[in-house]
Amino acid sequence: MAKVTRIDHVAILVADLDAPLAFWRDALGIDVSHVKDIPTEMAQIAFLPTGGSEVELVKPTTADSGLAKYLEKRGPGMHHLCLEVDDIEGMLAQLKAKGIQLINEQPKVSAEGKKYAFIHPKSAFGVMVELYELPK
Repeated sequence: MAKVTRIDHVAILVADLDAPLAFWRDALGIDVSHVKDIPTEMAQIAFLPTGGSEVELVKPTTADSGLAKYLEKRGPGMHHLCLEVDDIEGMLAQLKAKGIQLINEQPKVSAEGKKYAFIHPKSAFGVMVELYELPK
């Protein structure tokens, strides 16, 4: 049976990085490890490691992306919680068998080889949940 192994990150959707970094980095003292453009997701992400997890500040890079539409509709704030799993295909099958609504029925693969998929917020009581499986 597939299992959740840890919280990987909390993603916060923002319109720009400067103002949020004034809070997360400057006020709270969480250092930014790096900022990365993710063209496939039409986003720029600032990564702020916190122990074994991260806070990710996610900024849409195009006005017509899903992230930009989400930001326009709901405003800035928490976008999703990401959980690392040991077997993403197994976890997706388990969830589907239990009637959980998935955004991605098959995992996508990032440039770094991470497999990921999203659970619809309707099935997680208003929280979008991302599942990650790191490369072996």
